[in-house]
Amino acid sequence: MYIANKYWNHYIGDTDDSLTLIEYLAEKEKEEIPAGEILSDFGLNKLHGDFKKPDIPLTYTDSEGMEIAIYYAIELITDLAALLLECKINKNVDLRELFQEIEASTPKIQITATPEEHNLINKTLIDFTSAPLAYDLSEMCSEEEMLEMAALCEDLRKELYGKHE
Repeated sequence: MYIANKYWNHYIGDTDDSLTLIEYLAEKEKEEIPAGEILSDFGLNKLHGDFKKPDIPLTYTDSEGMEIAIYYAIELITDLAALLLECKINKNVDLRELFQEIEASTPKIQITATPEEHNLINKTLIDFTSAPLAYDLSEMCSEEEMLEMAALCEDLRKELYGKHE
């Protein structure tokens, strides 16, 4: 898996929000999941591209009817970007390689995104890498950690979308 040692578990994919996203994807039991569905299910579509300091709860309702929350919108965006990169390179993601406790019967998934969704993720990564301390995640991380994460996110963004002006 391409992202496993390069991005995943290095500020991306190593949080409670990451685990929530992986469990959400596994619960879908689908081989193809649109990025827009993920954003909508967690309520990120209601933020209109402003993921710095959301003022609404970011939750989805699981198959048992429980409301499951994520804490930081930017973590979901960075994790989603990494998963999209894996799909770009290898056509799909094996969730079991990212979290061993996922059931063996869980299919590999392909996350798809429209040009508009790719544009949103690209713009968000550009914004985050230029001003990581403006995001609520900075309340939980040191400035050094935020700057390291921003640099890693810029590398990820460049691989996924290329350079920006």
